[in-house]
Amino acid sequence: MTYLITGGSGFLAEALIARLKGKAIRVVARNEGNLVALKEKHPEIEILTGDIADEWVARKAMVGVTGVYHLAAFKHVGLAEKNVFECVNTNITGTINLLRESMTVRPSFFVAISTDKAAQVVGVYGATKLIMERLIAEAETINSETKYRTVRYGNVLYSTGSVLCKWRDRILTNKEITITDGNATRFFWTREEAVDLIFKCIEEAKDSTPFVPAMKAMSMGKILEAMQKKYGYTSVKEIGLQPGENLHETMDGKVFSNEVEQFSVDEIIEKI
Repeated sequence: MTYLITGGSGFLAEALIARLKGKAIRVVARNEGNLVALKEKHPEIEILTGDIADEWVARKAMVGVTGVYHLAAFKHVGLAEKNVFECVNTNITGTINLLRESMTVRPSFFVAISTDKAAQVVGVYGATKLIMERLIAEAETINSETKYRTVRYGNVLYSTGSVLCKWRDRILTNKEITITDGNATRFFWTREEAVDLIFKCIEEAKDSTPFVPAMKAMSMGKILEAMQKKYGYTSVKEIGLQPGENLHETMDGKVFSNEVEQFSVDEIIEKI
């Protein structure tokens, strides 16, 4: 029984691999340096280098797999607005390639990671993830032997490219911080909670309808306050919302991040 993790050298994959310890794991990713480090840490893992947008890579990755954790994504909102082709190539073409192979391989499950930005599309990243969700749903109508599932959630604390990483580094080096809008609210949770939801989705979701958790949220101003209390104070410049960003997010198109239970500053400090 072999489990495939796409985007296997990433932040979320690291925690997922730890939870799958003892099982046969194959990962595919583009970052060779991260893959070498991963192999040194987990010599039992099979690693493949390549881009799932390449049909050959996707086919090789899918050979004989029992389950698929599709984590690979071009997910930086700002970069997606300026690199549309790359975002589409990874999030849509890559998904299509994997789904085509799943029609032949027929793994027991194929779970893909989506985002709250697919529920309220204003930018390229959210649009590609919405299409990914629809592709997963269509695959379900073709191949009934595989459980096609999608899990949708918000921001994972300290994930690659997270503003928290940038803020912490700039605070510790006494450099100016930029914030888009202190009133903007976002859904946040930890990496371990995100992995928990992946497994919960596979076990509990009845179909490919996006599996949506109940999440607490926080304003960017509050999280900045928490980080300054924990790491120190530095100057702050507000630059306004950027292309592809919403003031408030939603997981289901009905309830928004400013309407759900909010983290207190003390709770945030504990998590960061």
